[in-house]
Amino acid sequence: MIGSDVVIRGNIEASADLHIDGRVIGDIACAALVMGETSFVEGEIVADSARISGAVSGSMRVRDLMVLRGAKVDGDVSYETISIEQGAFVSGRFAPGSASVAPALVTQITETQIATIEDAVFTSAS
Repeated sequence: MIGSDVVIRGNIEASADLHIDGRVIGDIACAALVMGETSFVEGEIVADSARISGAVSGSMRVRDLMVLRGAKVDGDVSYETISIEQGAFVSGRFAPGSASVAPALVTQITETQIATIEDAVFTSAS
């Protein structure tokens, strides 16, 4: 989980689920993504599934996408299934059926990325 007071500058790759309440300036590749209301991502998102409550500025390739009320998505989106709640803001091109997630993109987080995340979490907690 990336807390609401955390800002990460750099790409994140995870083979598991990822929950973001903070800010990420960089690309994200993960199995399942949950973005809370206070979250913001500037970069490409590649995921098997995603629930977006925050803001995204960048392209998304998500097989199963849910854009919840209050969310803001600005960028091109490719998906297999999509749900957009009333009250969500979406801007960009939406293309069904072209969201295959390459397994190579969903990999383990490197040791350097773990250290960067730990530094960001522990520095912001102080």
